[in-house]
Amino acid sequence: MQSRTLARELALLMLGQTNDRVAKGSAGPSAESLSASSLADLLHHALATLSHHVREALDRSADDLQTAQQELLDSELQEAAEAQIPRVRQHLQQGLVAAEQALNRLSASLELPRVLLLADQDEVRRGAIERARAVLLQREAIDARLDAVMEGWRLGRLPRIDRDILRLAAVDLSDFGTPAAVACNEAVELANRYSDEQGRRMINGVLRRFTSAPGKS
Repeated sequence: MQSRTLARELALLMLGQTNDRVAKGSAGPSAESLSASSLADLLHHALATLSHHVREALDRSADDLQTAQQELLDSELQEAAEAQIPRVRQHLQQGLVAAEQALNRLSASLELPRVLLLADQDEVRRGAIERARAVLLQREAIDARLDAVMEGWRLGRLPRIDRDILRLAAVDLSDFGTPAAVACNEAVELANRYSDEQGRRMINGVLRRFTSAPGKS
């Protein structure tokens, strides 16, 4: 995992600790809110959030496996009569779905302990803090630029996690010299981990229009 990728993920979690419903035209974040110590506190809370995310993912995986086991057991307890075959198939299908969900969650969470371990690297921490600061300083302008390519939708109507993923992609393009294809791909990867299929599609579409719009950088 590249330090830039990890820094972006930590910055996303840092932004989640802040309030993004700032009144339009306000002065924006104060100097105190963007001090080194305050941003370091945000990073600390972000790491705590990530640890909690790992525990929740493992707990949900355990629940899914238990459900799968129960469904498979129920299928075995059904009578062998032909009339029961649809019910047996239903239990088997539900058990397989639950098992697949468990495996998917385990697969997604396996990388997270490594994220926590690598987060102590100075380069990663600096990258996360710099990206979070860039978004906080420019959020109103970034939101306006993203709104301009939303096509009948508004950024404010998206889930918070999707808004922050888009904002981070925007500052990667404008402030950190990240190639457009890389910024889009890594934003989608963040959506795969923290959002859902609808969010992933929305983020992908918005960034494609954003990176092709005049003055994107």
